[in-house]
Amino acid sequence: MPARRARPAIAVVVAVTLLLAGCAVNEQGDAVSDLSGTLDGAGSSAQGAAQDAWIAGFQRANGSVTVNYDPSGSGAGREQFIVGAVGYAGSDTALTIAETAGELEKCRPGSGAVDLPVYLSPIVLAFNVEGVDRLQLDAASVAGIFSGAIERWNDPELVRLNPDVPLPDARITAVHRSDDSGTTENFTDYLAEAAPEAWPHEADDAFPYEGEAAQGNSGISGVLRDGVNVIGYLDASRAEGLDVASLRVGDEFVAPDAASAAAVVDVSPIEPGRDEGDLVIDVDRATGEPGVYPLVLVSYVIACREYRDENEGELVRGFLEWVSSEEGQDAAAEDAGSAPISPALRDRVQAVVADIR
Repeated sequence: MPARRARPAIAVVVAVTLLLAGCAVNEQGDAVSDLSGTLDGAGSSAQGAAQDAWIAGFQRANGSVTVNYDPSGSGAGREQFIVGAVGYAGSDTALTIAETAGELEKCRPGSGAVDLPVYLSPIVLAFNVEGVDRLQLDAASVAGIFSGAIERWNDPELVRLNPDVPLPDARITAVHRSDDSGTTENFTDYLAEAAPEAWPHEADDAFPYEGEAAQGNSGISGVLRDGVNVIGYLDASRAEGLDVASLRVGDEFVAPDAASAAAVVDVSPIEPGRDEGDLVIDVDRATGEPGVYPLVLVSYVIACREYRDENEGELVRGFLEWVSSEEGQDAAAEDAGSAPISPALRDRVQAVVADIR
């Protein structure tokens, strides 16, 4: 994945309004533990439902702890963590290498931060096309659709990929995110790596073309449900009830599901140049491995290695032990439709979490 452009230093503390997303999250458990206090987090809206599940389970097991999470977006979460407005961030894009080693208000000087991949979800190409309930695409055709090079559903390239599908002679409406988005960055990273000749752009959280656009995953979902002959990209958790395309990987077409999404992470290396424990996945979007779905969102929890406030460090360690546990991952999968991280990746994450102070 191309290196993400560095963001300017933040000179002022961002004001944070921490919103509790539901009654279940507000409920406290009766279980007694050694942990007490309040932990604030913010960031990825894609993680929102998973965070609700993680917080509810953690609070039930720790009756004297309150965790607040504001799904304000990945960029806002990273900025709020950097300036010390929250104790952890959820983000669909990791911190830069310089940011992890920089001055972070919550972290003990010199300790730095880590990015931990705890939320995996397919990014699906959902569609609503008259008379069509299945669709097969490759990276080049996806690039053509979203760049405008492929304008009609019965384009010869789409017909070649879908020989038995009654594709209509109708104009394609391709819907992208209007807001800067980690989902867009992952989507454009897939196109840049898997179809570089058809997509001459680097990965970016801003979509590079004009056209039909909508705010957030929920906005894309709404356009797809109400439109005709439309296609858009969104987190799989927001695509319930919509038809979704399979993507060509090697010699086969792979449907998006939890197993195929998790598989691509296991065949992908850690991004070069990262310190030990900073587990940023360099997703192999161009893989030809069978059964692997390469258009996947890898979303991170960002935390200090060592906190200035010891109690906050204990809360973060305890919370992330639950988040990364098999039970926590299964809870998120059930409530948010995410893909549980594999046992091998879970072991790596938990080894890092165990050293948070």
